[in-house]
Amino acid sequence: MSSLGILIILGLYVSLLFLIAHWAEKKQHYKWTNNPYIYSLSLAVYCTAWTYYGSIGVAANSGLSYLPIYIGPIMIIPAWMLILKKIIQISKVNKISSIADFISLRYGNSRFLGALVTLVCVIGILPYIALQLKSISDTFHIVTGTQSTENIFLDTTTYVCLALGIFASYYGTRYVDASEKRRGIVLAVAIESILKLLFFLILGIYVTYFVFNGFEDIYNQAVTIADFKKKNTIGSIENALNWFFLCLVSMFAMFLLPRQFHTSIVENNHSKHIKTAIWLFPLYLILFNVFVFPIAWGGSILFQGQNLNSDTYSLLIPQYFNNNTLTVLVFLGGFSAAISMIIVSSIALATMVSNNLLIPYGFIGSLENKQQRENTRRIVNSRKIGILCLTILSYIIYKIFILDYSLYSIGLVSFVVIAQLAPAFFGALFWRRGSTKGAISGIVIGFLICSYTLIIPFALGLNENNSSFIQNGPWEIEHLKPFALFGLNYLDPIPQAVFWSLFFNSIIYLTVSVSFKGNYRERNYAEMFVDIDKYSGHLENAFVWKGTAYIADIQIILERFLGVVRTQRALELFHRKYNIDKNIVTADARFIKFAENLLTGHIGTSSSKILIASVVKEEKIALPEVLRILEESQENIIVNKKLTETTHALQKTSEQLQVANLKLLKKDAQKNEFLDTVTHELRTPITAIRAASEILFEDEAIPSELRQQFLQNIISESDRLNRLIDKILDLEKFETGKQKIYLSKNNLVQTITKTLHPLQHIIQSKNIQIEFKNQATVIRAFYDEERMVQVVHNLVSNALKFCPNPNGKITISINENPSSVLVSIQNNGTKINEEEYEAIFDKFYQSKNQNIKKPVGSGLGLAICKQIIEHHKGKIWAENTKDEGVTFNFTLPNYNTSETIIP
Repeated sequence: MSSLGILIILGLYVSLLFLIAHWAEKKQHYKWTNNPYIYSLSLAVYCTAWTYYGSIGVAANSGLSYLPIYIGPIMIIPAWMLILKKIIQISKVNKISSIADFISLRYGNSRFLGALVTLVCVIGILPYIALQLKSISDTFHIVTGTQSTENIFLDTTTYVCLALGIFASYYGTRYVDASEKRRGIVLAVAIESILKLLFFLILGIYVTYFVFNGFEDIYNQAVTIADFKKKNTIGSIENALNWFFLCLVSMFAMFLLPRQFHTSIVENNHSKHIKTAIWLFPLYLILFNVFVFPIAWGGSILFQGQNLNSDTYSLLIPQYFNNNTLTVLVFLGGFSAAISMIIVSSIALATMVSNNLLIPYGFIGSLENKQQRENTRRIVNSRKIGILCLTILSYIIYKIFILDYSLYSIGLVSFVVIAQLAPAFFGALFWRRGSTKGAISGIVIGFLICSYTLIIPFALGLNENNSSFIQNGPWEIEHLKPFALFGLNYLDPIPQAVFWSLFFNSIIYLTVSVSFKGNYRERNYAEMFVDIDKYSGHLENAFVWKGTAYIADIQIILERFLGVVRTQRALELFHRKYNIDKNIVTADARFIKFAENLLTGHIGTSSSKILIASVVKEEKIALPEVLRILEESQENIIVNKKLTETTHALQKTSEQLQVANLKLLKKDAQKNEFLDTVTHELRTPITAIRAASEILFEDEAIPSELRQQFLQNIISESDRLNRLIDKILDLEKFETGKQKIYLSKNNLVQTITKTLHPLQHIIQSKNIQIEFKNQATVIRAFYDEERMVQVVHNLVSNALKFCPNPNGKITISINENPSSVLVSIQNNGTKINEEEYEAIFDKFYQSKNQNIKKPVGSGLGLAICKQIIEHHKGKIWAENTKDEGVTFNFTLPNYNTSETIIP
């Protein structure tokens, strides 16, 4: 394919990444990055061009030797969840943004240690970035059929390098606080992870099932290749030891590579995402390795004896069969693998260089006297320039040193260099005695041994065939041979360098740490790191500091980096968290730690310590006093936690008491209202009876017809009084639980029909039409028939009361569903207000707008209906119908006993 065509495709691809990153940076798309799957896929930045191309090259040349780099991360996964969760917890509460800040903070905010870790990472990772550029360059020339050139202006890799540098500097420095989440970068990396895996799997399927006839066919042909069985077995104990050290160094890489620390720690939104990552990330690695051997063996079979670079078999195979589409897809997959590593690594390294080299050893003094906007601009620009410079420096390394080496060898050298941070890093997590001197000494010694056994030989281009230094050692001292140091000649160069460098690194770290006392800050942070679970909620309480400091002075420093508004908001949160009076002018240890944390994301841990120390007067503290203060702090935290729990419990109890008190007051008010209403309702018939009785008693000359009318009134009011008393007693029994419900299996249609019969004379006298829709069906249910008659009677009587006269209409219907039987009684009277839907079922409540004249009734009928239905485990409610009138509905549990009457 033409160079122009590939360049256009790459331009479109990089533009797409820009769009994805820009889209993800918008707040409304936060859900796309704040989920466990995007987080887990972003961890696949571990799989670089080394994985995409180099693994195939190693599998073709050395067989199984490529596997330890993937077995190591998979083996560490069970412990990874616990360790990673602890690291995330420490990093979040301390606003850590890089591995250099992490190690530096643990060992007392040591500026020199932070700078040392940064230098080790830069030296170890720049060749690794250069390796990615080499892969882009090599594969570009293979796809386009062109030759590489020494002219950098005609080299496509030059422009790819610049484009990636600009992309990373733009989206990687959008926030001055380096601990902020870069949603655009994370989503772009996750999508690249999907694409590179997808294209690699497509290639594997093509080679396995289209070029060859499956795994068995490839294997049967591959076994005829020279030394096939020797390459594809672990073999001797020596080989097993080689595997062990390669697995070990790849385990460390999962935690220590700056890009892995950045994606797994800094970009973690929630620790629960780790639960998805512990199965999805190993699955990703396994899927990536399913077709490594088929592609490697397939290339070895097809190109046997041609002396081609086995790293490029993944491109050469589809190109061999003139499959240009697949060739371009594979190239884009490898390009994705390379650029995701370059982008994330350059961002992580630039942050470390800025926070641990440029600011603390460069312009920190000038930052103290600048305004917030100017400080922000300088910090962001230093990171932008850092990203571009690191990318360009990687390009220079690629041009000068990397051209003659394989992807696999350079990748492993970077792994070994970064592994020198392992003793100090894991000691920071689990060992309280680890000290700054021990960490620095161990890293320096380990790095020097690593340089002697690996970096110098590789940088000078030396090998065993042309170098006396490699074959005989310096000054002919055999025990100093770099590839067989101290006579260890049965390990390969990489595992041998891993063994000796980590051996002396660990020994020096342990020995120096126990031999020399660290300062109080080291021990303070040791306690906080090792026991982070105890302190994470109140980290400032566990910080030990003694001296004189004023909040106003520290506030000025904070405003120069955070701005006035953000500083004020932070101070308000601090005062609220610890319930501190805002008028206090002196700062305590908690405020010092709080201020350092606020600055850490902007300028790093060591620089934040330097700035705060410039405006406070600190006193030295003896180590026993530190331990005593920490013990008291821990006790205070425990006490505060218990007090907080007790306070919450008391608050909850208080709220419950308030609710109960309100209920009692409401019930008391209801009781008084109930008594007033009952008295009023009882007085009405009694007054009528007394008045009629007095007239009959005092006037004997009353005509017989009038006397008869008065006696009839007495009887009528007595009946009314009797009904009212019955209803009050019924209601009291239901509310106190004394009323019993006697359930039996009954025909609901028959019960309703029986209830309507005694009401027929009222229905006819008012010219009201009643329609019962379900008379042809037997609907059986379990209920107390006497009480159900009472419910239907009350509801129908209520409907009769409010139907218009004439043209009144009442419709009764029964509907069944799997869970209940619904009875609806609809009238075409005036609608009721929606806010009265529930109130009408209260005692003595009567709707306000049914008629101009107050309807006759006690106001207890609907209240009793509600009690009866609820005792049957049903519901009752009212609603206005769509056209006119009101519908009263009630439900009973359905026992699926419907029957149809056959005429």
